[in-house]
Amino acid sequence: MLELKEFCCERNDRVLFKNFSLSVEAGDIVQICGSNGSGKTSLLRAVCGLNDSFTGEVFWNGMVRDTDIESFRNELLFLGHRVGLNKLLSPIENLKWSTGGKINWSEKDMLQALSRNGLQGYEFQPCFLLSAGQQQRAALARLLIAEELMWVLDEPFNALDTQAVDMLEVVMGDHAKKGGIVLVTTHHRLKIPGLRTVDLS
Repeated sequence: MLELKEFCCERNDRVLFKNFSLSVEAGDIVQICGSNGSGKTSLLRAVCGLNDSFTGEVFWNGMVRDTDIESFRNELLFLGHRVGLNKLLSPIENLKWSTGGKINWSEKDMLQALSRNGLQGYEFQPCFLLSAGQQQRAALARLLIAEELMWVLDEPFNALDTQAVDMLEVVMGDHAKKGGIVLVTTHHRLKIPGLRTVDLS
């Protein structure tokens, strides 16, 4: 479904990696590993079309990604290493905004997603009042209502406690079992059956 061919990525005139190729099929969870500065985030952003400092080709469903970039983006959910919340808004307001109108979920469904992610009682609090871990949980609640096929997650385990880590691993595994794709960077040692690892170092 997703294929990268002969990727070479640069940042500030420095080659991060070159001649990198990868094929990802439905049901795959792929952890991108590497030392700090090896290009993990740059690779994820390039896959999503958010970074053009690379050469090579991205294919989606056998076609060059940019042939129909809008269809590709409709099947993509990207969560960056920053939580991406408006901290003046509440978790429920951020969750509504994050769907961009693409997903027909009710407020009740979204409240259940936040509650399942450990935010019961905090759904309507401004995010600046929440701890770093709670803010990360608020951002990751988006996964619980996601209908997109491919999830691209950059350091999603940051600031999470053990319970939240276990929960996220289950959510990722369930998505793969349904035929979804997960690309993830993390220094956390994942315990997900069938996990693939790719090292950029």
